[in-house]
Amino acid sequence: MDEMDQTPNQPGLQGRELLIGEILRRAFESVPESPAASMGEDVRTYADLARDSCRIAHALRASGAVRFGDRVVCWVDTSLDVLSLFFAIAKLGAVFAPLNARLLAEEAGSVALLAKGSLLITDAGRWADAARVAELAGIDRVALLPAGENVETREADLVLDPTSLDDPREPVDEPRLCESDPHVIFFTSGSTGRPKGVVLSHRANWLRGFQGVFRDEPERTVCMFPLFHMAGFTLAVSAWQTRGEIILAEPNAKSILDAIASRRANRLYALPLVWKRILEEDTTRWDLSSLTQLDTGTSATPIELLEEMKARFPNPALRIYYGSTECGSATALCNADVMRKPGSVGRAAASVDIRIADDGEILVRSPYLMDGYFGDPDASRLAFVDGWFATGDLGSMDDEGFLSVVGRKKEVLRTGGESVSPAEVEAVLRSVSGVAEVAVIGLPDVDWGEVVCAAIVPAEGAELTLAILRKHCEGKLAGFKQPRRIALLESLPRTAATAQVQRTLLVEQILAKGLAAES
Repeated sequence: MDEMDQTPNQPGLQGRELLIGEILRRAFESVPESPAASMGEDVRTYADLARDSCRIAHALRASGAVRFGDRVVCWVDTSLDVLSLFFAIAKLGAVFAPLNARLLAEEAGSVALLAKGSLLITDAGRWADAARVAELAGIDRVALLPAGENVETREADLVLDPTSLDDPREPVDEPRLCESDPHVIFFTSGSTGRPKGVVLSHRANWLRGFQGVFRDEPERTVCMFPLFHMAGFTLAVSAWQTRGEIILAEPNAKSILDAIASRRANRLYALPLVWKRILEEDTTRWDLSSLTQLDTGTSATPIELLEEMKARFPNPALRIYYGSTECGSATALCNADVMRKPGSVGRAAASVDIRIADDGEILVRSPYLMDGYFGDPDASRLAFVDGWFATGDLGSMDDEGFLSVVGRKKEVLRTGGESVSPAEVEAVLRSVSGVAEVAVIGLPDVDWGEVVCAAIVPAEGAELTLAILRKHCEGKLAGFKQPRRIALLESLPRTAATAQVQRTLLVEQILAKGLAAES
């Protein structure tokens, strides 16, 4: 996949292609004045999104900077304008490639370079560094997407302000867009290596958000994910397919709870770390009676957290998902099985096949896998085994078909010739009194190859030692699996979007600062 195929596709049957732009068009025709998206006090209807996305699409086409199949790199903060831009690029048959808005200019430029883009779109908050990012990425033209702040726009090649643009008509596809055409490139976080650009087609994104044919009410979902992350757009597509609303909120308890109460949300997907923060609040201060669905996943979900969620929210259904940017939702653990199958991430999702390879790796096959990594044919080939996506996760399957994730293939530690799964050790250490957060890593050692180190964030006032941890592990873990070092930290380095521990960075920090202790 050095380049995307720029050859025009043969016209498909009208109305039978699974295109992202069609989701908005059909919702607009059906419920034009219904809320489609909101963020705080800002609420956009389907008519608003349809009008603004068409105006932006025409402006991009008229500029000559965006052609069919071009990659459009977007370095913008989360806002409702990003959703209009998302649809505009889809309507043109171009490819939406969002960058992490928190990246510094040098970082953003190196990631953007992977996309070989024709245009960089940024906002007021990043405008001062836009020229540098474009230079590093080899992009000649820069556009500004207003986001509520006045900036000097004379240097912009194009200003994408829907209020000042004309032509709300639906753009005509030239050539005809097909569902197999690429729609987005999502960049992996690079927590265990260099970032890669995950290519998803219109069909894959459409299917990832599909919620079934019949629903009792539209989905009104609170989204805590920033709009450079796949999960944010999957949740949005899911809500839009039900003629519902995506409600954007900051990933903190108050913002999320305010959003649920003010917009009468019926679904919340939050990472385990965020759920923990929510449960630390006095939730009786908010009217949360509209909630019918609570979801979590991405990282390990302790049974204690699930029990607390059930106790605090006894009526809504609870689900756990497992998946990735590359494969979407691979499994789901439904409400009826959450407490019956602790530690599991559920059975394979609809139209998904799961199997465990001989070395324990979880392999996934489905209609909505990624097409590959853009511009990286070697990584794309390595990612698949006879059509199955190799997740890099280690798993086990019980006799009912329920999957459990036991660790990462690349994170398996080798100490004294023995293999140790960090996830297994972490599961034991989480129950130590006074442990707020834990990550198990391997530190280089001349004699052992690696030694097991427990990176601990203590609860307030807690005093923890290596001896306390090892005593707790007695009878639960073999001696070689028990930690030989302890590092006490104020926080663990995590990725911005999914809160996954950045283990490589964690090792570097501990070694550089001499934080690992043997007692």
